[in-house]
Amino acid sequence: MKKLKIALVFDDTLDKPDGVQQYMLTIGRWLVGQGHEVHYIVGETVRRDVPNLHSMARNVKVRFNQNRMSIPLPASKREIHNLLQHERFNVLHVQVPYSPQLSARVIAAALPQAAVIGTFHIAPHSKLVHGANRALGLWLRRTLGRFDRMLAVSKVAQTFAKQTFGIDSEIVPNTINLAPFFAATAFARYEKTPTIVFLGRLVERKGCQYLLRAVAELKKTYHDPLQVVICGGGPLETQLKAYVAAHGLTGIVSFEGYITEADKPRYLASADIVTYPSTGGESFGIVLLEAMAAAKGSVLAGNNPGYASVLGEHTEALFQPQNTEAFATLLRSHLQDAHLRSMAHGWQQTLVRQYDVAVVGQKILATYNAALRERQNVQ
Repeated sequence: MKKLKIALVFDDTLDKPDGVQQYMLTIGRWLVGQGHEVHYIVGETVRRDVPNLHSMARNVKVRFNQNRMSIPLPASKREIHNLLQHERFNVLHVQVPYSPQLSARVIAAALPQAAVIGTFHIAPHSKLVHGANRALGLWLRRTLGRFDRMLAVSKVAQTFAKQTFGIDSEIVPNTINLAPFFAATAFARYEKTPTIVFLGRLVERKGCQYLLRAVAELKKTYHDPLQVVICGGGPLETQLKAYVAAHGLTGIVSFEGYITEADKPRYLASADIVTYPSTGGESFGIVLLEAMAAAKGSVLAGNNPGYASVLGEHTEALFQPQNTEAFATLLRSHLQDAHLRSMAHGWQQTLVRQYDVAVVGQKILATYNAALRERQNVQ
């Protein structure tokens, strides 16, 4: 097998542990394990624990699609040209949508023999996001023609790519390294008290407020021991803590703050129920994979297209976050029925294996090699 030199390209920073960053680092580490050389061409990044990292721009923070992210200021065309000439990458793998200020300049400077692969990640949360991406697709039309292959992490991302960028794509799903999550069961933090875990940013779209409303409703009739562990930080933290105090949930709900990637599996392994009540804007749901691999019980998810695409036929695990009574009823049924939790755990452990990086990585590598063969035939 030919050893490849691959650049994973991303406009945002690698300093955050968000979904696209996890995707890149997971794929990158797996590729290195297969003997390939991997570089990261990214926006402003200060971490130094990632080998072959090239921070090519200064970034400014913005809010988009109900997420906090950063976008690059114009990157130096000369520095990009010099980097690509020096490294002579076989593959440029670009995370899409991308900015005209960084990734588009990398694509424009790609060597003729290099394969350019894209992975489309985003799903819309509003008509404004949809319209903004259609405009961006028009702006990027010139560089979009340079892609040899376009992938999408889910059906919803594939549809959005077609609607906004006018591009066809093949679904190759998001991925994680399942091993540390499968192994986490032995290190669960909570053993005796039934535990509900939420892990995510405390922003409106992620829906922690809906979980707390459901728990308040649940406690009107459910009087057995229970604890709810909130992992994560964000702008709603003060408001959520005030809600807990005002509704008599202080002895039940704890806020753990930001959780490191190393600690994440242990928290998930403690859960009788992991719940992600996101209302939308999810192109896939890496968090569901992590929870299904680690949790000892049920994983329940907001009924948005990205999460639904992961859970497939298991619609019983989906719910409408804003429907407080129905959400509370679903939590009660899983708290009270150990057999129900055991059944959910069984199918989740089977379902999640198809998303392991050892499986998905082979599909991505096959895409690289097919694109390189075609490009060599054209040269």
